Amino acid sequence: MDYLWAFLVGGGICAVGQILIDKTRLTPARILTGFVCIGVVLSFVGFYDYLVDFAGAGATVPLTGFGHNLFTGVKQGIRDNGILGILTGPLTAASGGICAVIVFALAAACVSKPKMK
Repeated sequence: MDYLWAFLVGGGICAVGQILIDKTRLTPARILTGFVCIGVVLSFVGFYDYLVDFAGAGATVPLTGFGHNLFTGVKQGIRDNGILGILTGPLTAASGGICAVIVFALAAACVSKPKMK
């Protein structure tokens, strides 16, 4: 059942994003940043922790999960370092994901062949 809930919740979040792309004039960049902000807000009000407990990777993998990760980093950073934790906490919490994105993007750029027009 855990896999089913993860699939349904993660798929639902992605379906909302696809509907926003198809039915509105919002650019994909605005939708993606909106999802990150929604993840932060839902974490702030305490709802996203319940969603992560319920759906696992279905809630942490989409971009709303990245917003949740940033907010969790800010909370931990403030607890550890005071006001300076507002800046250091999210970077510490998200550094692994950001590093992986950079490495895989570099690998994809080295392997692919650009098409010049």
